[in-house]
Formats: sequence, C-alpha cells, structure tokens
Amino acid sequence: MNRVQRGKLAMAAAAIGIGLLSVTGCGYINPQQTNQQYSPSDGVREDLGSLQLRNMLIISTDANKPGRVIGAVFNTSSSDATLTISGAGGSQATIPVKAKSQTYLNDTTDAAILSTTGGAPGSVVSVTIKTGSDSRTVQFPVLDASLKEYAKYLPTASASPSASVSGSATSSSSATPTPSASSTGH
Repeated sequence: MNRVQRGKLAMAAAAIGIGLLSVTGCGYINPQQTNQQYSPSDGVREDLGSLQLRNMLIISTDANKPGRVIGAVFNTSSSDATLTISGAGGSQATIPVKAKSQTYLNDTTDAAILSTTGGAPGSVVSVTIKTGSDSRTVQFPVLDASLKEYAKYLPTASASPSASVSGSATSSSSATPTPSASSTGH
C-alpha cells in the first residue's frame, strides 16, 4: 500500500469513527427520558412505606370548599394498611387498603372528602400522607369540572367530609356525589 492509499484509508477510518461517535454519543451525553419516572396524568404519584399512590388529585370548585380525593392506592405488603390524608384546616380522609390489594378512589367507592381543599382549581396544595409511622408532605393538584370526566367527582352541598373509604376495589358505593348545576358550566 502506498502513501496516498494509506492516507485515504486513514481519512475514511477517521470519518467512520466520527460518525459512530456522533450516533452513539447522543445517548451517552444526554439523559434518556424513558429512564426517568414521572406522572403521565393529571395526578401525582408517591410511594410511602408499602403503599403506592398513583394519579392522586383533589376535585373541588374553590379553596374554601370541600374537595374529593381521587386516585389509586396499592398496598404491596401482606398486612392491611390505612392511608390518612390530612389537608388544609385540619381536614382529613382515611383510606383502608387490604393486604396485597388496591383501592381505587373513584365512583365505585365511598368518597374520600376533605372538608376544605386549601387551594383553588389549577393550583397545588400541600397535604400530609401517613401510614403507620411513615409520614410525608406532598403536593396534590386541585382540579374542577373544566374537564368533563371530573364533573362526577365534584362534592355537592349534601356531601360531607368522610371519615373513611371502603377498603377494597370491589366495594360498592352507598352514595355517589353528582355535580351541582352551577359547577357543570366550567
């Protein structure tokens, strides 16, 4: 191989090397979004001890009005657990979750109502979540009936703050709150 051929070979190898670095280097330098956990919904996710909270949010019309907590709570332990959510003004909801089970806070369970939301729709509010000796303050978003799928969760004037929620995902609801006439026009 003569000097010109070796030069061309060296330039071709360098070009291939630079091409490979630029193609594979993107994943090395930039973080991959698929490796980061996040809440791909309106609510938030949080883990507390053996409980996993998913898509948690509060539905209300005003900061000083009652708010309904919706979402899902999964219990990964072999013991029954209780989740307590404490909000503004001493409002509180208690949610029992059976061992190795889940409780969906939706229209098939008794409502988990906080007597005072503490934040206007569109804001986030600080709530304290507690199970056993584990406790943490987290931010829950507050939404209203602007999205029609949440209208059925708005607490009505007849809804009262709840002391507890049914303990399983298959339990039936004794009363499902319905939106008031003034809240459906959002």
